Amino acid sequence: MRGFPCLISVLMLILLSCSGDDKRSDSPNILLIMADDIGFSDLGCYGSEIETPNIDRLAAEGLRFRTFYNMAKCNPTRSTMLTGLYKGGAGAVHLGHLTKQAGYFNIMSGKEHFDSWVPDYCAAENVFDHSFYFWATTEYFLPPSGSFERPFYLEGRQIQPSDIQYDQAPMYKTDFITDYAIRWLDEALENESPFFLYLPYHAAHYPLQARPEDIAKYRGKYLIGWDSLRSVRFNRMQELGVLPEGSRLSEPEGNLNLLRKPLIPSYTDYYPWDDLSADQQDTLDLEMAVFAAIIDRMDQNIGRVLKRLEMTGELDNTIIMFLVDNGSCPFYSNKSNIPPGTADSYWCLRSSWANASNTPYRQYKQSGLEGGCNTPFIVRWPGLIAPATVTSQVGHVVDILPTFLDILQISYPDSIMGVPTLPVHGSSLLPVFHGDQREQPTYFLSGLEKHRMLRKGNYKLTRMNGETWQLYDLQNDPTEMADLSNELPDLVQEMASFYEKTVTGWTD
Repeated sequence: MRGFPCLISVLMLILLSCSGDDKRSDSPNILLIMADDIGFSDLGCYGSEIETPNIDRLAAEGLRFRTFYNMAKCNPTRSTMLTGLYKGGAGAVHLGHLTKQAGYFNIMSGKEHFDSWVPDYCAAENVFDHSFYFWATTEYFLPPSGSFERPFYLEGRQIQPSDIQYDQAPMYKTDFITDYAIRWLDEALENESPFFLYLPYHAAHYPLQARPEDIAKYRGKYLIGWDSLRSVRFNRMQELGVLPEGSRLSEPEGNLNLLRKPLIPSYTDYYPWDDLSADQQDTLDLEMAVFAAIIDRMDQNIGRVLKRLEMTGELDNTIIMFLVDNGSCPFYSNKSNIPPGTADSYWCLRSSWANASNTPYRQYKQSGLEGGCNTPFIVRWPGLIAPATVTSQVGHVVDILPTFLDILQISYPDSIMGVPTLPVHGSSLLPVFHGDQREQPTYFLSGLEKHRMLRKGNYKLTRMNGETWQLYDLQNDPTEMADLSNELPDLVQEMASFYEKTVTGWTD
């Protein structure tokens, strides 16, 4: 895949069938920002104490969703968002194919991570005019070994850590991802074409590493503990109006995902904060402070991009979307006993802090319960979206590509690489942006196969570890505290049958 990007790129321009629509001279720029492993309550505009003034600005000047679904894990979320397909293969179309068809200058800087069904022609170097990316997980700081966990690629070519350009020493991933984006953004702004900038940050995925000055801002703030933090955030979220009506704070619980083996209880079990010693509380305060610092640094970098757009007069001509790939992650993947924060540490957030991140919802990344698959979505579009609005309409990452089609005012291509294109599964969110009611899709899917969820209307079918289906009425029980499967067995069977027919032959 990586050996002949230029050839595929040329073929793509030749073989991408389209309706003949010409690029509009007044086309808006598009900035799509994705965060990683951040819970529903981890942003200031969604109830957090973490300082996110730039993301908060997007919310104050745009639209927030109360319910917006992802696919509950890094790779399926990206695969679905960028193709508009829950599952696909040859014939899938990448968002960047659409923007290129519409005459846009395409830029990507950040994390690439796809399911195996995504075709090679959707790889970054075959879609974007400029791309800097890595696959899945890497450290934030360059480790003492001098080598990152996974390599970085520049325009499809693997580069050494010494070749990475960065503006602030020591090199820090969130910063140099933005450095590349801004350099290419300046190039884009010099030509007459609108730009599409895809900025998928790795923050706040493990390992927990952050700049000391960012950590210092939060040290001591989490000595209140995860129990109090959940209550404080929940109250603030109610004040902000970002929760569905009838939301209650779920009971604290550990990670119920048995497919991720619990190596040590302190990462998967729940403990009342007041049962811990002062030394334990201090260590745990540091853990959450580093997590907060990672998010803070991402927001600072988003601010750098907004500032550059503002300075060049392009900010109000740019549609900005911010979203998250899944809920907070509770997995024990530690590789070091060194306390979190530094380049020589490799530490992960434990379930009780992740539970606070996902306030007020249950469970975590990979799960079809709301804590795993429901995360913030913010859209700023001056002149179309009313400022400081919040919607109760439900959206999903599968709806992003159809929304792009409406924004770009183009038709979906008939074929790609000589193969008929696959019909998209989502539907446009543009009516929601306008403040109108859109027809809710027949169903939404999320969660890994053994943690799958199917939502139809207000009812949601979900399971853990491949066990029996649970059923929740999200209109009256948004935080999934009352399983109705025993009360409504016929509905469970009906929805389970629909699910089996819908996803026949699918695998994670």
